[in-house]
Amino acid sequence: MPIRYASQQEGDDALIAEINTTPLVDVMLVLLIIFLITIPVVNSSIAVALPREQNARQNAEQENVIVTVDAQGAIYWFETPLPDDGTLTELLKKTAAMQPQPELHIRGDVRADYESVGRVVLAAQQAGVARVGFLTEPPRR
Repeated sequence: MPIRYASQQEGDDALIAEINTTPLVDVMLVLLIIFLITIPVVNSSIAVALPREQNARQNAEQENVIVTVDAQGAIYWFETPLPDDGTLTELLKKTAAMQPQPELHIRGDVRADYESVGRVVLAAQQAGVARVGFLTEPPRR
């Protein structure tokens, strides 16, 4: 219950002790809209002629090594079939010694056993290959 003093007037000329925030909110919303509209214009208003350059490799990188595992579990170095895992390990050791070291890409057939692909990953780990990737196809839409 508010305290009333005897000198307070009743009626039309009474003091209003509340702050009306409606005009403040209106002004803030207008300013917000103005800022939202002008910010993209400010970011892209400067016309600049960018230099044209061909997209060519600056550094001559090593070619990536591709090892393929077919559905029967046979291992191929690029397109050459390998007789055993020892040959693969030796080739991967030579690859690991290159500077800069090329990346190993493993192409595993979808029907290949995990064991066959796992042997390639194990040989790469034992040889010291730092970067190993798996080649896949994008999903059909």
